[in-house]
Amino acid sequence: MLFAAMISGSRGSAKKLAGLVLGLSALLAMPFLSFGGLSFSGHVALGIFVMAAVFWITEPIPIYATSMAVILLQVLLLSDQSIILERLGPLHPEGYTAPPYVEFYSTLANPIIILFLGGFCLAAAAEKYRLDRNLTRVLLKPFGTRPRMVSLGVMVVTAVLSAFMSNTATTAMMITVAIPIVATVSHDDPFRRLIGLSIPVGANIGGIATPIGTPPNAVALAALAREGITVPFSTWMLMAVPLVVVTLLLAWLGICRMFKPRIDSFEIDIDSSFDRSPRAVASYVVFGMTVVLWVTEKLHGIPTTVVAFIPIVLLPAIGVLEKRDIRGFSWEVLWLVAGGISLGLSLQHTGLAVWMVSQIAWEGFGTTGLVVLFSLVGFLVANLVSHTVSATILMPIAISLVLPLAGGVAAALIIPIAAIGVIVSYANILPISTPPNAIAMSTGLIETRDIAVSGILVGVLGFVFTVLFALVLWPLVL
Repeated sequence: MLFAAMISGSRGSAKKLAGLVLGLSALLAMPFLSFGGLSFSGHVALGIFVMAAVFWITEPIPIYATSMAVILLQVLLLSDQSIILERLGPLHPEGYTAPPYVEFYSTLANPIIILFLGGFCLAAAAEKYRLDRNLTRVLLKPFGTRPRMVSLGVMVVTAVLSAFMSNTATTAMMITVAIPIVATVSHDDPFRRLIGLSIPVGANIGGIATPIGTPPNAVALAALAREGITVPFSTWMLMAVPLVVVTLLLAWLGICRMFKPRIDSFEIDIDSSFDRSPRAVASYVVFGMTVVLWVTEKLHGIPTTVVAFIPIVLLPAIGVLEKRDIRGFSWEVLWLVAGGISLGLSLQHTGLAVWMVSQIAWEGFGTTGLVVLFSLVGFLVANLVSHTVSATILMPIAISLVLPLAGGVAAALIIPIAAIGVIVSYANILPISTPPNAIAMSTGLIETRDIAVSGILVGVLGFVFTVLFALVLWPLVL
């Protein structure tokens, strides 16, 4: 076992070294190449883009560190503080105007980042005062004692919590609920695997339901925001929740057929009660107020990203969140999303995105064909690397391709970009595809093959129904 671990570690090191060499080589070589129709600044941006993609996939450095490197390189090489553009100005036949360096830095405080930060605050407060566990107890109670219904209850509760909390945090919390549930069940009863799969499946699908549910949603919204398009919280939910309900129920039916429980009845006993301390009650009020304001945005007109700042201010101000709580936020996710937003800026400013589009006659695909093509590519890539990374790489290119085919109408981007972001979240075939899969695997309740078969089922359902919803139902919502 030790030898196998050493071999695996050696392979991982070799992959990282190869990624480091390839990424840096692309960054250094691109400015000295000559691609027809691409300006010098475009070559520099292409080098940064290729380096980022390679680093994000091979991880020679942490993916969030790569995002920060992207911002720094753009400031040093493409902004008005560039160390090379002033010396190489004549190589810019398109009259490239370097953007202010603060434009790249400001991606760290992009409204989408604030939206996610607000979600982190709510999730931390819910976990601290056991609101998540109490909601689990309340929401599981109506599902009764039949094993299949218990599985549905676990899946639905996980999905609901995952819509407003980190998928990873939700899975970790639900695993603590699941282990006592199956502790008294025979080790050879498929019910154990059924419960073990219900949690990651529910977390991965449930995160699609809201803009704050999973990072690919934020990447999609940020890409749309760069084009001047704001998608209200309620509009996203009107598009995503029906899709989540359909795919969740079908996924449940599918895995129940694969793993049929042998026991006839099962009683869930979660020992927990609502905390009635002043700070706990205050956290409930802020949580409820924020969610209500989010889903009623069309009525009061306060943008989702502005509402998100309310819990950021109130929860620490009233003592619900303390310094140690804030230090526990998933800051690396925010860094990763910010790097992707920044990368999109350089693709736009330098003309690289337009140049990429012009290399292939995409007109023959049509908008629908492009949505299907990019969704398929995103699904395949997202099974191997982070969902957020996959969306970050694909979104800028997809926008550049779809916008011309949509006649330059920015609003026409909402459906294809949302579809790509959603389908990426359905890519869960491998244990490494998403943190909920890895956490579920760590319990010993399920094996790699269980994740593979359920992942294929969920992936096919997600791909087919997302495309159908995008073509048939989403235009009615918008």
